[in-house]
Amino acid sequence: MRGLKIILVLLGLCVAYLLAWPVPIDPQAWTPPPAPAAEGVYAYNDTLKGIERLAEGLGNGPEGINVDAAGRIYAGYDDGRVVRYSHNGGDYTELTNTGGRPLGITFGPTGGVDVADARKGLLHIGRGREATLNTDSADGVPFGFTDDVDNTRLDKSLYFTDASSRFGIDATMADIFEHAPNGRLLRYDVVNKTTEVLLDGLYFPNGVAVGPDDAYVLVNETTKYRVLRYWLKGDKAGTTDVFIDNLPGFPDNISFNGRNRFWLALYSPRIEQLDALLPHPALRKIVFRLPDFLHPKPPRHSFALGLDTDGKVIANLQYRGDDAYSPITSVREFGPWLFFGSLTEPAIGRLPLHAALPAEPAPVGSYALPPAKPVRIEPRPLSAEEREEMEREAREAASGDDE
Repeated sequence: MRGLKIILVLLGLCVAYLLAWPVPIDPQAWTPPPAPAAEGVYAYNDTLKGIERLAEGLGNGPEGINVDAAGRIYAGYDDGRVVRYSHNGGDYTELTNTGGRPLGITFGPTGGVDVADARKGLLHIGRGREATLNTDSADGVPFGFTDDVDNTRLDKSLYFTDASSRFGIDATMADIFEHAPNGRLLRYDVVNKTTEVLLDGLYFPNGVAVGPDDAYVLVNETTKYRVLRYWLKGDKAGTTDVFIDNLPGFPDNISFNGRNRFWLALYSPRIEQLDALLPHPALRKIVFRLPDFLHPKPPRHSFALGLDTDGKVIANLQYRGDDAYSPITSVREFGPWLFFGSLTEPAIGRLPLHAALPAEPAPVGSYALPPAKPVRIEPRPLSAEEREEMEREAREAASGDDE
């Protein structure tokens, strides 16, 4: 009898914990549309089984990669390093260590590299290879989770996201369980050093990509399974519409190839258990209190889509398996290749573009060679003139912050 009483007390405590223990989330009810069927443009395939791995073992989590005009690959790692490689993954050069978590990477409208660092804000890496702060707040609200960044081609602006002003990168699941409009799309004027909120009330805004002729910027709402379009020019300037909706997975980063298509990384397919929880805030609180291993988990499934400039799916790339390069969090097109980044993988992915779009030419010449073994290249010492220029840039940045 005593043993039964102890069991009943323990059960009562467990029930009380699941029903009443304080949690940091205030879940909002949302009923998602039914997930699209895995058929037609979303039919399963194993195209991504053929991904090659570049620079393997040199760092974990090259989440938001980019490729410059010379074909060099840039990646930010979970230990804070921002690294540059040659086009085949060789010639490793460490640009800097931000001391945070570099995610999105773009090339500054006035030179250098700009980085969306989840912990530090929007950073700039100049010739001095020091990470200086562009901005870390807007309208008096500090960034909680600076996520991705892209630059315009015709002026001096950077567009970037604050995925969640409430929860940082170490509490991503809290934002997902809360499912509230905690994020923002922002613009940073590189010349005037001003930060402007373009959209707020977004649901985990993640990737951003400036479209053709700087006419609009796309922003992913990861937990709404959609991509929004914010118009920058023309009669629609300042308005927003939906570019593509009811995606079959969680949109992460997005990129524009500079001509005619976007590449959208999907972190994973939709999770049936999570969709079932979203209409029920109280139940989500209970599940949130459970140990992490009991939370809904994504499968090991690599997934990416190609979209034309009307939001139509023109490429569907997938592979599910224990050896999948997963999760895919960014995709970049350069020359005859697609390059892939991941939040957790210890390598950068590469796939011939014609594997995704058969009408495109296959790699030839040096591009067709297997990945190179990375060789560390030490940056040359700065000259006195370069050091003076670096100090001048730092002073200007500091004076801009003071203003």
